[in-house]
Amino acid sequence: MLKGKTIVVGVCGGIAAYKVVDVVSRLRKQHAQVHVIMTEHATRFVAPLTFQSLSNNPVVTDMFAEPKTWDVEHISLARKADMMLVAPATANIIGKVANGIADDMLSTVIMATTAPVLFVPAMNYAMYENLVVQENISKLERFGYRFMEPDTGVMAAEGESGKGRLPEPEKIVQEVLKTVTVDQDLKGRRILITAGPTREPMDPVRYISNHSSGKMGYALAEAAAGRGAAVTLVSGPVNIQKPENVSTVDVTTADDMLEAVLARQADQDIFIMVAAVADYKCASIADKKIKKTQDRFTVEMVKNPDIAKEIGKIKGNRILVGFSAETNDLESNARSKLDSKNLDMIVANDVTQEGAGFGTDTNIVKIIRKDGTINEFPIMSKLDVAREILDEINKLMVNG
Repeated sequence: MLKGKTIVVGVCGGIAAYKVVDVVSRLRKQHAQVHVIMTEHATRFVAPLTFQSLSNNPVVTDMFAEPKTWDVEHISLARKADMMLVAPATANIIGKVANGIADDMLSTVIMATTAPVLFVPAMNYAMYENLVVQENISKLERFGYRFMEPDTGVMAAEGESGKGRLPEPEKIVQEVLKTVTVDQDLKGRRILITAGPTREPMDPVRYISNHSSGKMGYALAEAAAGRGAAVTLVSGPVNIQKPENVSTVDVTTADDMLEAVLARQADQDIFIMVAAVADYKCASIADKKIKKTQDRFTVEMVKNPDIAKEIGKIKGNRILVGFSAETNDLESNARSKLDSKNLDMIVANDVTQEGAGFGTDTNIVKIIRKDGTINEFPIMSKLDVAREILDEINKLMVNG
């Protein structure tokens, strides 16, 4: 994903510096060229040799050290960078840059680069909430610098809990990928995505549902928004954070979801039907809790609407993508849905495979197009799967 890209990583003096070792390792695995600049205080937490070994490049720690090349080093690094990542970003470095102070190599390179700069703050929660720090962050954001929200949890040094933890390395790398590699190839496109399960009530306390977590649909919404699309996410009940820059509509039942989709379908260019919609619902819903009085209990079920099929009837020349989660006969079942629902493309996965089932952060999929083309993908993160799906949609838009 980062082949040919140069990431300059600035490491500041905080206990969370140890996590950045993993960040640099992950960036290298994405084939990025990584150059590390460490502040003097950062070297007290992690040895420069560690970053040098992982990045395969000299680590800069001293502004006045003898240069390794004849280039003016801070200008050279500033020009090489496709992006700068500052992690952990301390109150000190944020304050320096916000007030135009460039008194070490890191602050100087930040000042000299025209590449995007992403600060990932990590500090004591009281320090992070300090009005001076928040004002400096707001000031830098107005200037176009980017910030990643710190996590909330127990602080490594103090043992106290609050907002100020460095996010996990995987999240930081995903943010780097989003910043560096994303083309705005979906700008101007309007995409409606369904996600999560539906819940079909039996009585006021019970319902019928499935194991869908919503992670795949949410990853698609995040990836599409990152590529410039105007995204509407119609979501069943899930326990994950709503993606940024996405219009989210919360629903519960299949009927709710159908109503929400139909109400918005006229404005859409692309439909991606990821939700695991319950196939059946109760023929009648008890108005009071059903008591456990018999050894056997029979519920009469009726078929739910097929939302993808309904859109397939009215989509015209717009793009409709479906999903097929199967436990057997993957390709034949997926092809049957592709034809019967008038889909342009279907994403099929065998949920019995390890790493491809509900609730995981990974998936293993096959993308089957209407023309019979099949693309098979190895196990990868759901965000990476989302990117592959959007790439395939782009091909459909270009080639028809």
